[in-house]
Amino acid sequence: MEPKHIHIRGARMHNLKNIDVDIPRNRLVVFTGLSGSGKSTLAFDTLYAEGQRRYVESLSTYARQFLGQMEKPDVDSLEGLSPAVSIEQRTTSRNPRSTVGTITEVYDHLRLLFARVGHAHCPECGDRISPQSIQDMVESLLSEPEGTKTIILAPIIDHRKGEHREVFTRLKKEGFVRARVNGEIVSLDEEISLDRNKRHRIEAVVDRLVIRKSVERRLYDSVTTAVGLAEGMLLVNFPEQQRDVMFSEQAACIKCGRSMPELSPRLFSFNNPKGACSECSGLGVKQFFDPSLVVPDGALSLRQGAIAPWGNPWRIGGGGRRRRWEGGDASVYGQQLEAVAAHYGFDLDRPFAKLAKKAQEIVLYGSGGEMIDFEYKGRQRHTRSRAVFEGVIPSLARRFMETSSPGIREWMSGYMNEQVCQVCNGARLTPEALAVKVGSWSIYDLTSFSIARLRTELLAMKFSSQEQMIAGRVIKEINDRLDFLGNVGLGYLSMARNASTLSGGEAQRIRLASQIGSRLAGVLYILDEPSIGLHQRDNQRLIDTLVSLRDLGNTVLVVEHDSDTILAADHVVDMGPGAGVHGGEVVFSGSVDKLRKCAKSLTGGYLSGRLTIEVPEKRRPLPARNKWIRVKGAAINNLRELEANFPLGLLICVTGVSGSGKSSLVIETLYKQAVNHLQGGREQAGPCRSITGLDLVDKVIDIDQSPIGRTPRSNPATYTGVLTPIRELLSKLPEARARGYQPGRFSFNLRGGRCEACEGDGVIRISMHFLPDIYVTCETCNGKRYNRETLEIRYRDKNIADILTMNVEEALSFFAKIPAIRSRLQTLYDVGLSYLALGQSSVTLSGGEAQRIKLARELSKRSTGKTLYILDEPTTGLHPDDIRNLLQVIGRLVDQGNSAVVIEHNLDVIKIADHIIDMGPEGGDGGGTVLVAGTPEEVAACPESFTGQFLKNCL
Repeated sequence: MEPKHIHIRGARMHNLKNIDVDIPRNRLVVFTGLSGSGKSTLAFDTLYAEGQRRYVESLSTYARQFLGQMEKPDVDSLEGLSPAVSIEQRTTSRNPRSTVGTITEVYDHLRLLFARVGHAHCPECGDRISPQSIQDMVESLLSEPEGTKTIILAPIIDHRKGEHREVFTRLKKEGFVRARVNGEIVSLDEEISLDRNKRHRIEAVVDRLVIRKSVERRLYDSVTTAVGLAEGMLLVNFPEQQRDVMFSEQAACIKCGRSMPELSPRLFSFNNPKGACSECSGLGVKQFFDPSLVVPDGALSLRQGAIAPWGNPWRIGGGGRRRRWEGGDASVYGQQLEAVAAHYGFDLDRPFAKLAKKAQEIVLYGSGGEMIDFEYKGRQRHTRSRAVFEGVIPSLARRFMETSSPGIREWMSGYMNEQVCQVCNGARLTPEALAVKVGSWSIYDLTSFSIARLRTELLAMKFSSQEQMIAGRVIKEINDRLDFLGNVGLGYLSMARNASTLSGGEAQRIRLASQIGSRLAGVLYILDEPSIGLHQRDNQRLIDTLVSLRDLGNTVLVVEHDSDTILAADHVVDMGPGAGVHGGEVVFSGSVDKLRKCAKSLTGGYLSGRLTIEVPEKRRPLPARNKWIRVKGAAINNLRELEANFPLGLLICVTGVSGSGKSSLVIETLYKQAVNHLQGGREQAGPCRSITGLDLVDKVIDIDQSPIGRTPRSNPATYTGVLTPIRELLSKLPEARARGYQPGRFSFNLRGGRCEACEGDGVIRISMHFLPDIYVTCETCNGKRYNRETLEIRYRDKNIADILTMNVEEALSFFAKIPAIRSRLQTLYDVGLSYLALGQSSVTLSGGEAQRIKLARELSKRSTGKTLYILDEPTTGLHPDDIRNLLQVIGRLVDQGNSAVVIEHNLDVIKIADHIIDMGPEGGDGGGTVLVAGTPEEVAACPESFTGQFLKNCL
């Protein structure tokens, strides 16, 4: 008999306090509670981890060796568990080749649709192309001017890796004498050696002839032989014109002589050589060294270091990293420029911007073929040479291609920009693929549409009865997937959208839609705040999706703070009562109605209305009209010549449905324009006609949800700077001073104090060659990261390793009498991170935690009163009680004279804002405009505003 509950007994992972709880199966269950109360530990680190472990244990020993050993969660017993699927918030892919279409597999079905019912058109004249017979090919060749030389070729290998020895052997056996290999004609009697790791093209040379009427019979025979050998393909080379013409029994344009390859799904894949644009290799964009980044300040002369990547070439050894990269004396660049300036007669001390256009181009792009006399004077050598000057940008491009160092590539990327590929205009595909139409649309046209419009266009397509038999099933499959994506509030996305640009919430909802499409039953689904980034208008559709997943026969467990989702739940588990060491208990487990009545539950208090975030009695007044930042004519993504005004010294909320253009306005335009203007940044800012008022602020800070560090060595203590005074304190202790220890002794990144066996990591990586690497605790330091001598230095009986294991609340009490340390810890406590360990690896932090750590760091700095803070959904992962504390922190920043622009959907934040900019009305093509701007009361009075409709009930 199928169990009705999941029984958890004695769960002790992280801060869980030996808890027992029963969770009903095949129900929608919400885990809620304060940040750090143990929700995610119970859901992901206990339930999901054990579900995964049991699944892996059920596999054969052969399969398990590739999956590694999975640790058993610290729990006494866990019964009634189903196979578990985790749908977390993480960016789907950083691969520039991944798009919404590829990760949802909609693009795979579109490729199949175009391959089966697409109609080929000529990429040059646009005429529809029909298949060619051998007679058509012969007549096309005979129409060439008499006397034209031709080489009849049979394509055998097309862009395939390998040595292909068997191909040459077979051709020789069949009587062929020559072949064209990678564009060069070679004799088959010679030894032909190809690099097996490179792609090659091989064509058999069938005949060479001169076009005359008398050769028609011979031409027909040669074409027949070539077509038979190449499975319907023919390639004709015109050596005098240095051009190739492809013919095919599949399709060719009679007017232009342009042949089309066979319509197959590969032709429409930008990840396959057959379909990818040859110029950008299917990326749609090309990177290039941008002259404006190479010479960021035209007021500097060449001698003053106008060429940023070269620094000041006349300051020996001043190149720093550049000197190591060059591998020689940094002044070599200076001596090159002196020779070029002498040759062309321009002044090295003249500001670069005032040099003649020709001189600027020579410096940046080289002397072409013109030879220059160079003289190099080193410490030990004096040489002369005559050569062309390569130019700064070609030199950088060459070295970028040659280097194998990721660090140098990353440094050089700072001088590069991206532009849309000029050949495919961002479509990623070959002209032949883009010339295939279904209805009146190419595959790129369809992927550029929003999901909502794509569905409409597919339903409106007309097919013949034969085509309908093929296309009907494919389109139904596509539309089913599009419906699922629309139901989770993603109707504004396009299939061509790069996956790396998706937010964590969008990526999670895409995976949720995919799971519904799979129609699995009997599964335990665990989701992490699926409502993040979703407007209240779309919340009900998301809840309906979760309910439909449950109704398939699954247990749906959601970690969530959203009140609508909690109210829709069949069962709620409220964790608490506090965070960190004060949490880890089940405060309540039961129905929503009983939760509202539970006096011990903070969540119940907010749901019932006993607790609430109050609307301020008086909002901050608008500043004078000359104290505003005004953006005019913003035009990026879906913004259409948008005008938006930001009053300074206030808390401003930018609201609107998902995809309405909030991030395009605030991040892509306002923030990046401000960084470039105020801080000399090199951001690719969204274009706008003008932006005024930036001089009224002295700096702009984007407090986003990106990780605070890319390596496990980064942690909250190092990022906020609290570790610096802790190290200084330890270095001033009598024992440390007697040993001569400096603050650096207490860094696990430096030699001296760290454990050298693990180089301060605390774990040792063991390479398993063909298996994944495994990590084991360092036996020398027992995972403490420091050597024995360093750990002997103690403050109040705690060494540096002990301190790093403390959470913020414990450390705040421990260092209560040290103001320099206490003040930094207090800011972490104020933003709701009391439960975080000081030494917790940054890679384990959620996006919301990383964002609040950044906010804490800003709070600990001395305020100038003229800073513009930009926050993107700071309430991510926060309980209403945490939001109350966060709003007090942001309010403190604004009260100091700073300005805060917050992108937010949470009504508790929106209702206390001083000014709102509401965008919409819809997402994607239906958005990109400012619907209404003003106080929350003014927005609530706007009937066109979806935000206003929901805001009415909160004021």
